[in-house]
Amino acid sequence: MGKSQSKLPQNELEYLLKATHFDKKELHQWYTGFLKDCPSGNLTKPEFQKIYKQFFPFGDPTSFADYVFSVFDTDNSGTIDFREFICALSVTSRGSMDEKLQWAFQLYDIDRDGQISYEEMLRIVEAIYKMVGSMVKLPEDEDTPEKRVQKIFAMMDKDENGSLSLDEFREGSQKDQTIVSALSLYDGLV
Repeated sequence: MGKSQSKLPQNELEYLLKATHFDKKELHQWYTGFLKDCPSGNLTKPEFQKIYKQFFPFGDPTSFADYVFSVFDTDNSGTIDFREFICALSVTSRGSMDEKLQWAFQLYDIDRDGQISYEEMLRIVEAIYKMVGSMVKLPEDEDTPEKRVQKIFAMMDKDENGSLSLDEFREGSQKDQTIVSALSLYDGLV
């Protein structure tokens, strides 16, 4: 029984070869590592938060990790299975700029209504500021989450309706790469 679980099933492998930017060997390696860290086959929110705490020991990444967890957990089961994990990792580490922007948009669009409100952006930016703590010296015009979000909205909210569409977000992120820089956390992993 244990042996069959330790090998990625062929049908899952075939799906992931099409759905991700990883090759067969990489998928097997990631699967083995995932099962080693998550013997149940599922990553829980506390386990996910613990991973973020290792990357950001001088801040509090709990809130940000929760937001990222909700994007990884595409079926809203409360856990992340290997498919969800590897598909998200594929986009954030090896996806095209457009794939990364769509993924980042999902992160900021907390209520999943297809728009990023000022409040949603503020919640994510506050979580990022808490996560990095005092490790990053910010320019005066971005030294609070409120100032940062005001600056982002001034640049991106072209129709000035108080929310960002995917197109506005996409266009604005091309001008300000720091919007998606939170995704670069995964670049060192892959």
